Amino acid sequence: MSVEPIEVEARRWVEALRREAGPFELFDTHTHFGRNDPDGYRQEPAELVATMEAADARAVFFPMHEPDGYRAANDEALAAAAESGGRLVPFCRVDPHDGGAVAEASRCLDAGARGIKLHPRAEQFAMHEPAVRDLVALADERRVPVLIHAGRGIPALGRDTVELAERYRAAPLILAHDAVSDIAWLWRLMPDHPNLFVDTSWWNPADFMLVFCLVPPGQILWASDCPYGQPLFAAATHLRCAVAAGLGPEAIASIAGGQIERLLAGQEPAHLGPPPGPTGPQDPALERVSSHLFTAIGRAMAEGEMTESVALARLALDFEGDHAAACEAIAALLDLAERHDGPPPPGRHFPRAAQFVMFALVVARTPEVALPR
Repeated sequence: MSVEPIEVEARRWVEALRREAGPFELFDTHTHFGRNDPDGYRQEPAELVATMEAADARAVFFPMHEPDGYRAANDEALAAAAESGGRLVPFCRVDPHDGGAVAEASRCLDAGARGIKLHPRAEQFAMHEPAVRDLVALADERRVPVLIHAGRGIPALGRDTVELAERYRAAPLILAHDAVSDIAWLWRLMPDHPNLFVDTSWWNPADFMLVFCLVPPGQILWASDCPYGQPLFAAATHLRCAVAAGLGPEAIASIAGGQIERLLAGQEPAHLGPPPGPTGPQDPALERVSSHLFTAIGRAMAEGEMTESVALARLALDFEGDHAAACEAIAALLDLAERHDGPPPPGRHFPRAAQFVMFALVVARTPEVALPR
């Protein structure tokens, strides 16, 4: 299997981060396999193994949406993990509306699964329902994580999850996708709920900066959302924002993989102190670049044309100012976007060019962090 172009470029940036922030090992908290995703994404377990091997990473993984139930997919996850040489760690996925959800989760945990995945939006349930409480109680008893899809269209997700975290303190509860539905207020409560975590399977540097500045670093877990994202690309962009927020080597190593490894082993999480707090304002010149690139990404997500917004971003680059080196790096990433323009690869919906534009957006937001040589 060939390596995605964004991963080839991202490797250089990950190594630059290691030179600045110290050593870290990658353990991806959030990846998928399956063939029935409503958005048209597909990924075989063998493809995920190859992707993680190329990134020198390990990964938690679980089934995509399965319209006919999850027992067979959970068995496939357990078998694939056993054949992965330790590269993959399985979570079972269950639908709380299935009357046998607790029994299925128990069966999978007995067979070697190390956590439970819940998707309130796909399965149309709320976190306050008794069936969800029963699953979290099982996780509390077994001391295994519960990873919860977090996003729009899920009523009271954060409030209900905080209540579950208070009641079931031995169950690590992980809100995916930077908890974008609730992070605007949830960060204030997280220091008092040390078993509540967010994973970084997201893309917007503004959200990353909020999380890394305001959430205790011991409660943040790096994640790529593969195949929706790619691991080295996610590591380069997410951890770059963590460094820009002021987090040090111990926190970076924990976020990149150390903390999820502890949780999977049933250990107490490492407590790494308070968050660093807000950073200073963004450079006004680069804020112009960021705004145009953000618009370009929005167009790509709507299957529109990025050309005009990217052109405006190029015109906003200042190659003689304080951040000339970052501007040159942004221009190089936009050159790569042009080189890889075209339809998305098979099993994907997001074009390769947009990944490089997204990368450039993160660099525009983090110009002070080390650049690749």
